[in-house]
Amino acid sequence: MIDLVIEQRRKNLGGFEVGRVLPFAKRRMVGPFVFFDHMGPVNLAPGIPRTVDVRPHPHIGLSTVTYLFSGEIMHRDSIGSEESIRPGEVNWMTAGRGITHSERFEKARAQGDHLHGIQAWVALPNEHEETAPGFSHHEGADLPGWDESGVRGRLIAGTAYGLTAGVKTHSPLFYAHLDMDAGAKGEIPRGHSERALYVATGEIEMANQSFTAGQMLVLTQDAATFTARTSATVMLLGGEPVGERFLYWNFVSSSKVRLEQAKADWIAGRMKLPDTDNKEFIPLPPEPAPSPPPIA
Repeated sequence: MIDLVIEQRRKNLGGFEVGRVLPFAKRRMVGPFVFFDHMGPVNLAPGIPRTVDVRPHPHIGLSTVTYLFSGEIMHRDSIGSEESIRPGEVNWMTAGRGITHSERFEKARAQGDHLHGIQAWVALPNEHEETAPGFSHHEGADLPGWDESGVRGRLIAGTAYGLTAGVKTHSPLFYAHLDMDAGAKGEIPRGHSERALYVATGEIEMANQSFTAGQMLVLTQDAATFTARTSATVMLLGGEPVGERFLYWNFVSSSKVRLEQAKADWIAGRMKLPDTDNKEFIPLPPEPAPSPPPIA
């Protein structure tokens, strides 16, 4: 039932920590999901410096989805979108051939905030990697929910449990949020070739094993149900593979040549910045140093 367990790796972003889950050395992707970060939980004090914000930066070849359990983030991008994201809503940004955006903690700066959520990247299939960039915001009926037997669920994107979310996706996938009471049982969606479960809070039991917050379970095809040992928040995700993807910084592509082009475009200033947020940006990070040769 469980093929692999991935432990989050904590990473400091300069003002708060995230737990990096995907990509992982032994499992780069789950379906089209190529990146998965657990943000917080963290208390942000009023007056936090602007250095905590995520300044304008570029993407290609993917869709990003920000989903919050608590807190608020302001999104601005190079196609003119300006939209805050709040708990239970979805900001779905498709980079395609190229987009830039910023994520700022303006509510926290004004009055303080408790930030907790997930940011995921979904790789675009080959035929859509160079599509026009786009952005959509979703809430309410676009994100169908249910409340049954101690499980409160919301379908964030894709198709699962006989439901379909209102978010436009480019390949078959599912992404769901479950809040569970202690003792409640959760069901793994069927009909998708790759699936995973991430424990965001609490503790669950599956295949007679216990798992706690910060662990992702990559599942086999026969995986079916799990039980919350305490109250728990669980994210379920997966879909159909889109093929090998190469990553450099915020760029995702099926082609290493395309990654080099994106890097050159960013260095040369050929990627438009958000209109109202164009006085600063994150420079391209240096290439990682090569590993030293093994000691004989």
